Amino acid sequence: MPPAPTTPPPPHARLAVPVLLLVVFLSLIGFGVVIPLLPFYASVFDASPWEVTLMFAAFSGGQFLGELTWGRLSDRLGRRPVLIGTILASSIGYVALAFAPSIWIAILIRAVGGVFSGNIAVIQGYIVDVTPPERIAGRLGLIGGAFGVGFVVGPWLGGALARPELGAAGFHPPLLVAAGMCLVAAVGVAAFVRESLRRDAPAVSKPGPLTAIREAWADPVLRRLTSMTFVAFVSFSAMWAILGLWGEARFGWGPREIGFVMGLTGIAAAVSQGLFSGMLVRRIGEVTTIILGFTATCICLLVQAASPYIWLCVAAMVVATSGHTMAQPATSALISRAAPPGRQGAILGANNAAGSAARVAGPMIAGMMFSSVSHWAPIAFAGLGMLPAAWLAWRSGRQLRLKAEAA
Repeated sequence: MPPAPTTPPPPHARLAVPVLLLVVFLSLIGFGVVIPLLPFYASVFDASPWEVTLMFAAFSGGQFLGELTWGRLSDRLGRRPVLIGTILASSIGYVALAFAPSIWIAILIRAVGGVFSGNIAVIQGYIVDVTPPERIAGRLGLIGGAFGVGFVVGPWLGGALARPELGAAGFHPPLLVAAGMCLVAAVGVAAFVRESLRRDAPAVSKPGPLTAIREAWADPVLRRLTSMTFVAFVSFSAMWAILGLWGEARFGWGPREIGFVMGLTGIAAAVSQGLFSGMLVRRIGEVTTIILGFTATCICLLVQAASPYIWLCVAAMVVATSGHTMAQPATSALISRAAPPGRQGAILGANNAAGSAARVAGPMIAGMMFSSVSHWAPIAFAGLGMLPAAWLAWRSGRQLRLKAEAA
């Protein structure tokens, strides 16, 4: 059995965790800055809706490869060097995107940038390394909270700094700010985060990146959980990918309005993951928390698709985002508990890769439905997709109980 990681000295562990949460926050500012801008590449580069949603899909395709690679590599080389390298590469990607001369070059840059952004499993692995088992769900929820706060600041900043009337040059300031945020995050890791894995352990041969997917698929609990992640993110990413085009078509929104709405959903995500997720897991368990979150998301997205009122659509989006993000820490906690010893980083990476693969399919489905059916169709698709995800969560809980009884 591979040697288990050791917990750093308590003072250092207490410092590293908040620094990593700050890293997530700064990284998500960089990611959130871009989202309000992407739909308006349609006017700058005369791109069609499916080309715009392809930018979402390309980024997620890159994340799929990154999540397969970085979690496993961090299990072998350590969390710290992998984090520093991927964050610096992401910074370069934002600079390149700011000066992309065409939509297809921008799509290529987003794909490469996605590879280096697929490093959340490394941070999750570090948190698992230094956290007692009974506190894992709560601390993973703090990661989600940092995501949410980053989504508050990032989209607002992107919408506030963007100048679409200037053409491609109007997108330079927010993208260069995103690059700067990544540099700050890399400096934070280099200065304050020490390695959480043992350096004196004997070398152990690690399986290849696709082995983590096969390993997860062979286990009944992990198979259902990764399938659930895939289904949920196919659905929810369809809503996010089309949000800018939907807001423009439905209510005439521009980058500032989209940034404001995403800021509200970011607050909701921060509160639901940082405060409510861990509390609900302790009271009703991981599986029930996931089912509750997906059910609320389903109802609210259907309301958003049908309602003609701006205020009701925005409120439904806020609650839907809360439900979806509330389920994510509980999912990560279940996966880390079910993963083999020493393989938490790789298995979390496989689950994140499933989410990234879903975010390739979801935006493409959304683009086709937006163009061929109506602006409401991708939103309704996103809501209905939460039902099979909730069913898979229930099946996972049942299989987990059977596994515990057989042990």
